[in-house]
Amino acid sequence: MSDTDSFIDEVTEEVRRDRMYHLLRRYGWIAAVVVVGVVGGAAFNEIRKSQATTNAQELGDNIIAALGVNDAASRATNLAAIEAASPGGQAVVDMLTAAAEANSDQVAAAVEGLNKVATNGELPEIYRHIASFKALTLQTETLPVADRRQQFSALAAPGAPLRLLAEEQLALIDVSEGDAQAAIDRLQSILQDSEATADLQQRASQLIVALGATPEPLPGQQG
Repeated sequence: MSDTDSFIDEVTEEVRRDRMYHLLRRYGWIAAVVVVGVVGGAAFNEIRKSQATTNAQELGDNIIAALGVNDAASRATNLAAIEAASPGGQAVVDMLTAAAEANSDQVAAAVEGLNKVATNGELPEIYRHIASFKALTLQTETLPVADRRQQFSALAAPGAPLRLLAEEQLALIDVSEGDAQAAIDRLQSILQDSEATADLQQRASQLIVALGATPEPLPGQQG
């Protein structure tokens, strides 16, 4: 390589370094922001996870402490004072509070709390359906039969999480209205449903027998 070629290479490399230095001075902050964003984002996620874990542990400790009180009315008061950091956590607290209220003859307050959960659109369907179902079972003596039938029918819609439990309640309504055959047909259908639990199947069978009919063989027992 000649001295001229060497000199050209050195100049070219110097120009390249100078241009890179200039670009870094001009745009280097972008790289810095990206790095800070990645590191900061990871740190934020870890902090958020840690905070969520801390909140859940605190909520659990508060619930356990409140449930440790023997008197149902005091238990309801203690539970009602708990504030959860998430809608789901608050729904659990509200449903536990309602259970304690129902056990201390504060049924109206329990129903109000459960209906609050049932109508909260921020919650998953399962939370809302559980609250609605429990509220309806607490109103057996106070809510008109037609209203209970309508609301249990909504909970018994195909694919609903408490579908079969709602069907069981509808069968009980059939019985209360003197329509034993409708109740038997509904209970037989529950027996044949692949999603029915063993406990639900047992209750359905017992009620069918009490109504003077014979339970159909369970799936897999035919023949």
